[in-house]
Amino acid sequence: MKKIEAVIRKSKFHQVKDALHKAGINFFSYWDVTGLGNEKEGHVYRGVAYNTSDIQRRYLSIVVNDEFEKAAIDAILAAAATGAIGDGKIFVSTIEESYRIRTGEKGGDTLN
Repeated sequence: MKKIEAVIRKSKFHQVKDALHKAGINFFSYWDVTGLGNEKEGHVYRGVAYNTSDIQRRYLSIVVNDEFEKAAIDAILAAAATGAIGDGKIFVSTIEESYRIRTGEKGGDTLN
């Protein structure tokens, strides 16, 4: 099992969600987060530009069986990319075990 964590633009969330559903990934968690990065978002108010160092993003946490890893990553890459600085990052780590609380069942079947 793999845990895929992605930090994406908030504006791309619905496209990423739809791409994940099309790839067969129907469950994940997400949060609105603020971070620092290479991108500096600027705001213009009455002709005056204001720079902020805090960047609003959406953080996704997805746990999949190994056979869905590539499909999930490809879906995020395709749907989240704009080609500009600030598109985000994807991190992949190994999950050793999972349990379904309701039944006590363990293993990869708990993800279905």
